[in-house]
Amino acid sequence: MAEKKLGIIRRFFRFIGKIVTAIRYLFSLFFVGFFLLIIVGMFAEDIQPIPDKGALYLAPSGVLVDQKTFTDPFDQIFLGSSQRDSETLVRDIIEALDSARNDSRITHLLLDTDYMAGGGISKLEEISSALLRFKKSGKPIIAVGDNFNQQQYFLASHADEILLNPLGAVSITGFGTYRSYFKEALDKLKININVFRVGDYKSAVEPFLGNNMSPQVKQESRELIDSLWQFYSSQVEQLRGLPDGAIDDFANNLHFKLQAANGDSSALAKEQNLVDQIATRTEMFAYLNEVLPGTDGEFDSINMKAYLNHSRLSSRSSAAAKAHKVALVVAKGSIADGEQPEGSVGGDTLAGIFSSLRDDSDVKAVVLRIDSGGGSAFASDIIRDAISATQKKGIPVVVSMGSYAASGGYWIAADADRVLALSTTLTGSIGVFGIIPTVENSLAALGVYSDGVGTTDIAGMMQLDRPMTQQSKMIFQAGVDNVYTRFISLVADGRNSTPAEVHEIAQGRVWTGEKALELGLVDQLGDLNDAIVVAAELANLEEYKVDYRRKPLTVYEQLLMEMNTNVSASLSGLGVSSLLPVSLRQQAAGILKPLQILDTLNDPRGIYLYCGNCPL
Repeated sequence: MAEKKLGIIRRFFRFIGKIVTAIRYLFSLFFVGFFLLIIVGMFAEDIQPIPDKGALYLAPSGVLVDQKTFTDPFDQIFLGSSQRDSETLVRDIIEALDSARNDSRITHLLLDTDYMAGGGISKLEEISSALLRFKKSGKPIIAVGDNFNQQQYFLASHADEILLNPLGAVSITGFGTYRSYFKEALDKLKININVFRVGDYKSAVEPFLGNNMSPQVKQESRELIDSLWQFYSSQVEQLRGLPDGAIDDFANNLHFKLQAANGDSSALAKEQNLVDQIATRTEMFAYLNEVLPGTDGEFDSINMKAYLNHSRLSSRSSAAAKAHKVALVVAKGSIADGEQPEGSVGGDTLAGIFSSLRDDSDVKAVVLRIDSGGGSAFASDIIRDAISATQKKGIPVVVSMGSYAASGGYWIAADADRVLALSTTLTGSIGVFGIIPTVENSLAALGVYSDGVGTTDIAGMMQLDRPMTQQSKMIFQAGVDNVYTRFISLVADGRNSTPAEVHEIAQGRVWTGEKALELGLVDQLGDLNDAIVVAAELANLEEYKVDYRRKPLTVYEQLLMEMNTNVSASLSGLGVSSLLPVSLRQQAAGILKPLQILDTLNDPRGIYLYCGNCPL
């Protein structure tokens, strides 16, 4: 008997059922594969052993930072290594170098700067100190690169040998500070910018007041970049054995020199003794096989991340016996009110971290690493108050300044028990400003007007569609003046000075760490490790462990971060860098970038301690 043919409705639903079943199987396979990646990733980073004799391969990626910018862990899984590797912690590099110089298994340092995007002269200075300590061990440093930009070359100049690709170049152009000015554009848009400030050198608001740099700020900027350039050029000349003025001559006459070299940049770099060998990648690899220890004709090496995993594992057992802690807290980025993710400084976030430190009986000292040009005056004082409360419990607080600790960054540093800066740190900028835009003229040009009534003359002072009255301007200026008075008094108390003396070096002026030491704004020059030693001395600690404290993560965030790390490690081992194509990742980054600055200026009173001249 023939099978009865199914009706069209039953066939349709059977077809839908098969699709649902297929989707269910696909999801099952996806989740099984996903968790297999997690399991494999748990062991992926521990696979590479330290060779009996080999090189430490140091290849910093992205920007050198004191604290990595927070990215949602779930997003990282899909954005892949492009986001994860966009920043490298300076302290990781220094820790690896200091461990490797005393490790008999590490015979050489292989430095590859091709993946490094930059990070500022102070970050380079700190790594430079670690490289010089490594060199004292007698272990050779070899630097390789397809090209060397100015910051990459500073690190490469520490090497005993520098190898450059034949189609590469050493690009040294000098330092400069340039910015855009919007006054004419604002006038055309009929936007009124009401500025309130104290300090002739408080340059953060200058782009709204004119179309060029004021003479006083231009003079200050010239002095700053000349000082930093002197440090850079003299260090490179000393490291490479070049005559005084050689780097200036190379940069200022590059057009003539390159023309004489028939446009061959690599040949010019070798002629100027900036590099030692010109070699293709194949030739570089062959040379490294000759000079580095290895097996089966190939040199042995271990990358920084794997090496740190091994060295930290071995150091945990000795550190576990040490009960006393020196806590390390990082304040990196713009200072904003409330809770903020890592990569920004939240007033409530940092205050909460200090509160937890006060409740930890094992914490005997705190090192606050500041890498911030300031921001909200209110948030800065919330942090200062939390630091003061910690000191009152008998816990010394030592500040270590990074690339810059200025304006609000200096506000939170001034009361510390000891302040250390690098010679190239930018600090000071003791000044205050407020900025209120109004758009009444812009709206009027469109036929939109504001009108109404209020119970007082200042009832509408915060409406951006109305012009600021004279009373409103006086109120805002009085608030700015008051915060400046508080600022110089705070500095005077913290630095054993007087408000009048502080005012002489304040007014928004920015200083290098070396000059700040002369002026009494810092106590000594030194890096993060020096600050940790000072903190231990102030707490009378002979044995201690460094405890890096960060913003507490939720259980959900911790789980996703662990999953992200393991999945990323597995995908990397399989040669897959991301679950999204590069083009889509770049588009996503471009779309999301504007959202990152929406909350940076959120002071409740609109009063800011921000150094506009710091990120040179």
